[in-house]
Amino acid sequence: MTILTPVCGLSDYKTILCSLIGAYLFLWVIYARTVHPFAKYPGPFLASVSRLWIILDVMQGSAHKTQAELHKRFGMCSYRLSRPMIRIAPNEVAISDPRAIKEIYAVNSGFTKTDFYLPWKTKFSRFPDHFSQTDEKAHGQRRKIVNNIYSMTSVVKSEPLIDVCIELFMERMNEFAHKGQSIDLATWLQWYAFDVIGELYFSSMFGFMRERTDYGNYIASLDTLLPVLCAASVMPTYLRGLFLSSGMLLSSARKALKALQNIEQASATCVQERLQSNIVETDTREDFLGKLLAIHENKGKEQDFDLANVQTEVYSGLFAGSDTTAAALSSIIYHVLSNPVIYARLTKEIDEATEAGKLSFPRVKYTEATKLPYLVACCKEGMRIHPSVGLTLPRVVPTGGCRIAGQWIPGGLRVGVNAAVVHFNKEIFGEDAEQYNPDRWFRENAVQMDRHMFQFGGGSRTCIGKNISLCEIQKLVPEILRTFNITLEAPEKGFRSLNHWFNKPLALNVVMQRRELNV
Repeated sequence: MTILTPVCGLSDYKTILCSLIGAYLFLWVIYARTVHPFAKYPGPFLASVSRLWIILDVMQGSAHKTQAELHKRFGMCSYRLSRPMIRIAPNEVAISDPRAIKEIYAVNSGFTKTDFYLPWKTKFSRFPDHFSQTDEKAHGQRRKIVNNIYSMTSVVKSEPLIDVCIELFMERMNEFAHKGQSIDLATWLQWYAFDVIGELYFSSMFGFMRERTDYGNYIASLDTLLPVLCAASVMPTYLRGLFLSSGMLLSSARKALKALQNIEQASATCVQERLQSNIVETDTREDFLGKLLAIHENKGKEQDFDLANVQTEVYSGLFAGSDTTAAALSSIIYHVLSNPVIYARLTKEIDEATEAGKLSFPRVKYTEATKLPYLVACCKEGMRIHPSVGLTLPRVVPTGGCRIAGQWIPGGLRVGVNAAVVHFNKEIFGEDAEQYNPDRWFRENAVQMDRHMFQFGGGSRTCIGKNISLCEIQKLVPEILRTFNITLEAPEKGFRSLNHWFNKPLALNVVMQRRELNV
């Protein structure tokens, strides 16, 4: 009987397999570095051949700094240069040319959101939230249903709800001022922003400022969740499921998934409690949840707006309603305090307006604050120099390709603009773009600068909570500065942050002293 002997042993198969993999990788590197449409754009070597570079960069929490440094290194912060792009992944470039904002993010530009946003999608609703929706038509339809709720007119009508939060915030600051006690103002600003969301949506603060703690561990949950979501978002799609399912093995992923469940459960609880109490409005105050439920009750079937959609809106408020506003407030206050001349000038404007009866007492009205030009400039400059989101907003180039920043980009590839880079463009914001200077907003090109502010995104995808944030900011800043003298502790440490999508400020330690008001 003849015994057939395998042509190759097991070790030979392994050798062949390794050789094939090696050959594939070699050919891929050659293609990515020489033939790929993005091969002509500079960037880290690893970024040109693998998404590992962007994964590691995002996880470190300093991607805004890395991108800014790369643009500077390659001399591409000016649109007069031929290639204002850096390669941050094999099929993705980050663009520093300010013209790209309109070209990519304008309404009906043809660009769509990439799969970066899919890990952020809620699991409890048939429709994604505004942030994670990648279908532009569906996004427009869903947003149209709720747009009026988030309009500035609607927010200003709800201003008394914000005043309730400011009242408690000022009480807490008074306590610290009386004791001469140092506080981490960044933490309190986030508690304030979270409690405002509670008042606006539910006519009831969550309890951050009342209890002087991270109520429900919401903030800790977000801080745990965001690094994991960011890492998953920039991974190749085929690795995301494995990475997120590794929660059984990796404590960080496990904690993040638990944190996501906590936030989803909190949004569901808020809606259910309202339904059970059978209250849509509290007293004469209309909150956002009441307005959302009214849409559901009156037009729910017509617009396919069920209770899951109501919960999705609440979830979005919980998820994104505090970090962005708190980051902006921390930046504004830090940069004002660290510049004595600016601090004195802004305080003078606020004091004179108060004495002249142009700022209401005890609570400043939003419409009054927006009429103080230097205050508006200081707030705008704080958001320019430290945008609350510190990553690119990636988009897919339309089929057929198009020209962006003077460069032809084939369809299907990924492009994006990072506010933390474009906000420092010297062609637009001046040679002093890296400095905090509110006076730039009184220059002749102020309108042009405004067009290139990108802290809330752009086009139809502009942050839906923008007006809430602006109202919170414009009301609180003058209130704090007319009531207290504030001193930075350890100003030599500078303004530090950790960037996992939301570019969150670290400790902002200050000492407050009560001022005498002439009202």
